[in-house]
Amino acid sequence: MASPKLDRGEIIARNIGVGCITTVAGFFSGIMVGVLVAKFVGSMQGCKPGEGLPACNWWVYAGIGAVLGALTLPLLALRRLNPGKPNE
Repeated sequence: MASPKLDRGEIIARNIGVGCITTVAGFFSGIMVGVLVAKFVGSMQGCKPGEGLPACNWWVYAGIGAVLGALTLPLLALRRLNPGKPNE
């Protein structure tokens, strides 16, 4: 089923909406993945986190994960939403 043709303004508005939503989702999902990686790294190093903390140095991994998630999820979503023109 073919999608309806959108004019330039509608495409830009759609891309902004998708980009904003996926940036927020990527930010938080990146934090969760980063903390999971921190738990694995901490357990491999034999680190014992303080009481109430998920892992040793978790904030470093959470920050890196947040940045990577906030950049990659919108990029992937927008690339999928706006495919390049096929070679003719």
